[in-house]
Amino acid sequence: MDYKKTKAANNTISRNVESLSKDTANIYETVMILAKRSNQISSELKEELNQKLSEFASFTDNLEEVFENREQIEISKFYERLPKASLIATQEFLEDAIYHRNPMKMSRSSDF
Repeated sequence: MDYKKTKAANNTISRNVESLSKDTANIYETVMILAKRSNQISSELKEELNQKLSEFASFTDNLEEVFENREQIEISKFYERLPKASLIATQEFLEDAIYHRNPMKMSRSSDF
């Protein structure tokens, strides 16, 4: 998913607990789903940022070049302005864009 075009808010929003637990009927399960998805998003963004910054990696010790790399600074600022991973995960959950399943519930229903 392209996280740069997400509709997630940049700041924290108070949410209705009942609307968050609509699919799971358990707020703790919903929080775990959001936490796992947030970790996935965070690691993907970090990997993407590291790839872009590695293009600017210099193997020489030129002090002027280290402090004056404007492109690298702009890329870093862009990623800092993106919504936090937890906010993106919450927005995806509300839009039903996250697939989730509970293997414990599935195994219990097949035992009966």
